Amino acid sequence: MYTIKTIEWKNDKVVMLDQRLLPEQEIYNTYDDYASLAKAIENLTVRGAPAIGVAAAMGMALGALGISAKNFDDFFKKLETVRERLARTRPTAVNLFWALERMKRVTLENKTLSIPELQECLKEEAIKIYHEDIEANRTLGKHGATLLKDGMQVLTHCNAGALATAGFGTALGVIYAAQEEGKRIHVYSDETRPVLQGSRLTAWELQKHGVEVTVICDNMAGTLMQQKKIDCCIVGADRIAANGDVVNKIGTYSVAVLAKHHGIPFYVAAPLSTIDVKMKSGKEIPIEERNIREVTHIKDQMIAPSHVDVFNPAFDCTPNELVTAIITEKGISRSPFQEPFSK
Repeated sequence: MYTIKTIEWKNDKVVMLDQRLLPEQEIYNTYDDYASLAKAIENLTVRGAPAIGVAAAMGMALGALGISAKNFDDFFKKLETVRERLARTRPTAVNLFWALERMKRVTLENKTLSIPELQECLKEEAIKIYHEDIEANRTLGKHGATLLKDGMQVLTHCNAGALATAGFGTALGVIYAAQEEGKRIHVYSDETRPVLQGSRLTAWELQKHGVEVTVICDNMAGTLMQQKKIDCCIVGADRIAANGDVVNKIGTYSVAVLAKHHGIPFYVAAPLSTIDVKMKSGKEIPIEERNIREVTHIKDQMIAPSHVDVFNPAFDCTPNELVTAIITEKGISRSPFQEPFSK
């Protein structure tokens, strides 16, 4: 199977595929400081909740390597500055905060180490998070593949593949696992306005993996369902509340409503690190609003009148009653979303 290297740790630097340039160019950027890596998270060089979490952990490790300190207290104070900067990059994807808190906890648990030993410890933890994500996605994919039959036609929204993770993918990981089992799956990928992650990214990586894919505009999903061309929907998630409400890329809610109306299963695939048990429902999850230029322009081409009002939330919330099942590395959970859904 084709392997996409979304993010890697190499020679104490972080190498990331610049997703802003796909599908026209496949270019990898190298980061040796946490500030530039934080900017890369903000500007969507790297995106997707699991990948953001891995990037944040590696950003903490980069920051730690750049700290000069004589004692732990001084080191920790400077590392907190690194953590706080990374925490300001994206407010919705919980994997970011999960990874930063894990790195902070590891720091405190190893405060008796020398500074060089502690820096090495944090680097190893970041790499461990990277490998854990890939393993979780592969296990998740195998669980999800049991829901798919040979010849199924699947609708997905945004990009929840290898590009959105350390590797393999969540929603697309289910597709890839089914493919490895010899099942033929046809994927309909909606374009996912305004940044076009579906047409630019999902279609690109599905082609790389040899999966049959058809790109559709966002407003075509209902027609396909009406024509009985969709057997199920599979999406990823940026944060899932304790009750099973799912926050994912804007437009996910619309797909879920359409699927419910047409009696089509709507599945969500995400690792346990995406579940935020502190949030009782999706109403409590902060929704990021992004630059209006994402709506008014496609790259440098203006497609809307100048000075027009724009509303650009990056995510929406799909209530749990619209979700058929949530697929994690622990298994498949159905409403009322208890074990293995909750941690």
